[in-house]
Amino acid sequence: MEQIRSFIAIELPAEVRLALERIIAGLKSGQPSRVRWVEPDSIHLTLKFLGNITADRIEAITGAIREGAQGTDPFRLEVKGLGAFPNLRRVQVAWAGVSGETDRLNQLQKRIDSNLAKIGFTPEKRPFSAHLTLGRVRDQASPDERQQLGERLAGTPFDGGVFTVSSINLMRSQLQRTGAVYSRISTVNLTGA
Repeated sequence: MEQIRSFIAIELPAEVRLALERIIAGLKSGQPSRVRWVEPDSIHLTLKFLGNITADRIEAITGAIREGAQGTDPFRLEVKGLGAFPNLRRVQVAWAGVSGETDRLNQLQKRIDSNLAKIGFTPEKRPFSAHLTLGRVRDQASPDERQQLGERLAGTPFDGGVFTVSSINLMRSQLQRTGAVYSRISTVNLTGA
């Protein structure tokens, strides 16, 4: 049976993606290409990476998302600030921050993760950290290059706007030479009660 590389995510509105496109263009300019930047149209807020699944599991996974989202009203998030994992001195991943009603986001993510555990997916060991990945530093980058990128991130103000989260999506990731191509498999709307 075909394997579908998949994850659960919140998709971003066009205006937030446009702001991310601008900030990535600014960070790229005049810098050697030791960073693999993410295409702005591909940026999303990942709640859980599932890995390879078979098509016959889609219904159960969507059900687990629906059950986890039950009783959740739409909520607002803000994309603001830049940072890095593990830190700004040794940048491996450059990211844009997510703030706003993150307590509701964290609760939603925990409930979905818990429901997925009931159908055989390993629960996350690390605490959930809401962020939008902008780029990954290549292995051949020197410690100085990593630190310079960290300094640029720290010194660059960024406000990507506020948006309302009204749905959660099960997504497919197809790896291609030009990068991953994402498509929606199913959607669960946040309808509150």
